[in-house]
Amino acid sequence: MVTIPYFTALTTYFSYGVLFVFGHMRDFFRSFCKSDQGTPEGYAPLCRDFEDFYTRRLYHRIQDCFNRPIASAPDAWIDVIERYSNDNNKTLFQTGKINRCLNLGSYNYLGFASADEYCTPQVIKSLKSFSPSTCSSRVDGGTTVLHNELETLIASFVGKPAAMVYGMGFATNSTSIPALIGKGGLIISDSLNHSSIVAGARASGSKVAVFQHNTPSHLEDVLRTAIAEGQPRTHRPWKKIIVVVEGIYSMEGELCKLPEIVAVCKKYKAYTYLDEAHSIGAVGKSGRGICELLGVDPANIDIMMGTFTKSFGSCGGYIAGSKDLIKYLKSVSPGHLYATAMTPPGVQQVISALKVILGEDGSNRGAQKLARIRENSNFFRAELQKMGCEVLGDHDSPVMPIMLYNPSKIPAFSRECFKRNIAVVTVAFPATPLLLSRVRICISASHTKEDLLRALEVISEVGDMVHVKYFPVEPEKQQQPKEEKKLC
Repeated sequence: MVTIPYFTALTTYFSYGVLFVFGHMRDFFRSFCKSDQGTPEGYAPLCRDFEDFYTRRLYHRIQDCFNRPIASAPDAWIDVIERYSNDNNKTLFQTGKINRCLNLGSYNYLGFASADEYCTPQVIKSLKSFSPSTCSSRVDGGTTVLHNELETLIASFVGKPAAMVYGMGFATNSTSIPALIGKGGLIISDSLNHSSIVAGARASGSKVAVFQHNTPSHLEDVLRTAIAEGQPRTHRPWKKIIVVVEGIYSMEGELCKLPEIVAVCKKYKAYTYLDEAHSIGAVGKSGRGICELLGVDPANIDIMMGTFTKSFGSCGGYIAGSKDLIKYLKSVSPGHLYATAMTPPGVQQVISALKVILGEDGSNRGAQKLARIRENSNFFRAELQKMGCEVLGDHDSPVMPIMLYNPSKIPAFSRECFKRNIAVVTVAFPATPLLLSRVRICISASHTKEDLLRALEVISEVGDMVHVKYFPVEPEKQQQPKEEKKLC
């Protein structure tokens, strides 16, 4: 967990306090301006209410740092369209000018999101054979031979008997979890799980308990207490218990302590649900994710979830598990029954990317990509730490957040990097706790050593400018000259 330095916490609280005071003052005076009232008389506010305060008074001031439109594929370098505002960022207009930037924000871990010598021709061929969309759900006319091929391929890849694919990564969690568990069940979720997991847990109607982030000992405490007490009021045994964790936590870059968590789940007979959105394809010697990296047998994971939007350069997601589980989900999951099926070109992109990773394209490019993403990630993380930045995450993770904390540093860091042709993603509330704003760096196998050195140079310069180097800079190790042999 992040521990905020005392002085940093004090200045961050003060900054937010000033923003909240002035924001409420502006809301107070705005209430007297009848011409600005958009709510019909007698109606409750539909959009403008206290819940929207952060968006109105904080986010709009710096919204030029978010949602920047791009005009190219999300490769190592991207074309970002410049924007301007005449009303203090309430509305933004495109200038038509394009800024060529080094891309440190996309989830393009293996570089498949841009044109690929093997994948792209296969995708174009599938577009000619099928269509851009199936225009139907999977249970109607939305299942093609490509969908069946991908489900077989992904099940084999992750080491499970069967799998099913969804058209949207977020919906994979948000529609599968309610199908797996309902009233009388207990979901125990990591405190920093993705919002798709949170949405699915809330929609399920189950009791939801939370354990401290990536802390197996606290998970065991929560499990033991929940089993001992049973359901609320009736104290009957839980119908089922599912523990939900992520392989790599997307806002922290941390690896899940999977072996310990699996051991706890086995001990208390709880099911394990593993979200591998950011780990599948990105970590492990052959790209098979967190299980391969940490030496966990996939047979010990009851439900394996992942997305195709990161390492595979496509869209959609999957659930892998036993044949009975997949058969059941295909009959009850709303994401399978009612949502439009994954597009055929998107399916083909994943199939082709998997074949490259497995070396079935007749080359060793897949192994090279996996080695490069690992080398790039570890090099970049080490250099950021050397320059004094507070970097979250673990070794081998391609996600590395740099802590900013203070709200004024969010736009300052983003804008100064953009001026220097570096595109970064700054993250703040509600995606993170209010005080823990950060810039999230995503490294790709498509980045060259020169790209990374250029990025480090800019981040170091901007880091000095906006004061985000919270730790002392590590002194460079000087090589000691070899002692010359004395002549006798």
